[in-house]
Amino acid sequence: MGFWENKMTNQPAGVFAASLTPMTAELEIDMPAAVAHNQWLLANGCDGVAPLGTTGEANSLSIDERLMLLDALADADITGPQLIAGVGCTAIPDTVTLTRKALANGASGVLMLPPFYYKAPSEDGLFAAYAEVIERVGDTALQIYLYNFPQQVGFELPLSLIARLVEAYPDTVVGSKDSSGDWQRMERTLAELPGFRLFPGSEEFLLAGLRQGAVGCISATVNVNAPQAQAVYANWRGGNVDASQNHLTELRMAFKGLPAVPVMKAYHARERNAPDFAHLRPPFTPASEADLATVSERLAVAKFQLAA
Repeated sequence: MGFWENKMTNQPAGVFAASLTPMTAELEIDMPAAVAHNQWLLANGCDGVAPLGTTGEANSLSIDERLMLLDALADADITGPQLIAGVGCTAIPDTVTLTRKALANGASGVLMLPPFYYKAPSEDGLFAAYAEVIERVGDTALQIYLYNFPQQVGFELPLSLIARLVEAYPDTVVGSKDSSGDWQRMERTLAELPGFRLFPGSEEFLLAGLRQGAVGCISATVNVNAPQAQAVYANWRGGNVDASQNHLTELRMAFKGLPAVPVMKAYHARERNAPDFAHLRPPFTPASEADLATVSERLAVAKFQLAA
């Protein structure tokens, strides 16, 4: 799967799931189930996985738990261009620790939130935070994908900041996941930073992004619709895939207005006969029967069936 040039350069590209993190009834990471879910994603349409992000409940996990999950994935040979690991924390030393582990385990890139507790940081402050991580890690293999998610973080990563980081660290700051939902911003990013490896944070923008120079998508709902996303990615150059993109967007919109992580976990638990998959760590609460019924009805209307 994927474009030949990305395979040649061993760069991550294509359809990536921001993978869910299965939990036990005691609200610990279910490591065997977590590995199995990432393997299932890779076997059912994903070119790669991005664990330990927003969808993976990363900021409800301890650093030790995250390190153990990265080791479990590495032991299962989920590494290289199949892996972009979430590493961004509020404390620089924690980000450095996770980044070093991801690199040691062979991840092709890391997805890095800015320090997000203090709101309205200056551009200089954000630059200093990223620069400090890069300098402390001190590894030429480091490939950072900046994570822009203003709805969750409370502020945007300005394009001027991204340009400064790319200029200062051109071999290290190589791309971003943009979960802003702002297509005009994504277009500007691609236009102003040629060669920058942009992953829209929603498969809604997969085809439009590819046509403008994006390299794929990293999305929460790809935990459900990866085969349909792959149908767009694998074929977009060779024919008319607009109908496939429209269907993919319909599947994405099935989760609109619903608590995505609880609903996706509940949907997997039911459809895969794996009741433990529904467990979430607070402050998340289980999906309601009404929300699960809503998403099920919407997906049925879209003639969707979860991959076996």
